[in-house]
Amino acid sequence: MRYNKIRKMDISNGPGVRASIFMQGCTFNCKNCFNPETHDFKGGKEFNEDTINRVIEICANENIEGLSVLGGEPLNPVNIEGTTELCKKFKETYPNKNIWVWSGFQFDKDLKDKEVLNYIDVLVDGQYKDELHNPKLEWRGSSNQRVIDVQKSLKNNSITLLEG
Repeated sequence: MRYNKIRKMDISNGPGVRASIFMQGCTFNCKNCFNPETHDFKGGKEFNEDTINRVIEICANENIEGLSVLGGEPLNPVNIEGTTELCKKFKETYPNKNIWVWSGFQFDKDLKDKEVLNYIDVLVDGQYKDELHNPKLEWRGSSNQRVIDVQKSLKNNSITLLEG
């Protein structure tokens, strides 16, 4: 597994000041993707235990509200194990900070039985669709994408969109 980049302070991918990691590799190749440099599974840098520890260390900063995991596709079968490890360690270390993940996969169709959901607070799901692009949307690029409160959805056993 590989990652493209880590941002120590990010204010555009989720609420507040966050740390972000962009995973490397995506098979969706959405038209006009915002991060086409993350599509090649062979690009970027090796993702390993040192990468996880670096992200955890960055998030120790009290100004960091949470972690954003984007891509590429962090929940691709090639990437999901590493993403799960990162999210699990983050939640164990910072139970009061939140994790946001962006994925082209859909919560209820592709991800409902995946361990990683136990650690994610908010999932922006669905592939970006250029014909549904709307720059007025918060946290997503196209109107087909959903901003899901994952823990409420798991508890209610149905999709619960993030309020506010």
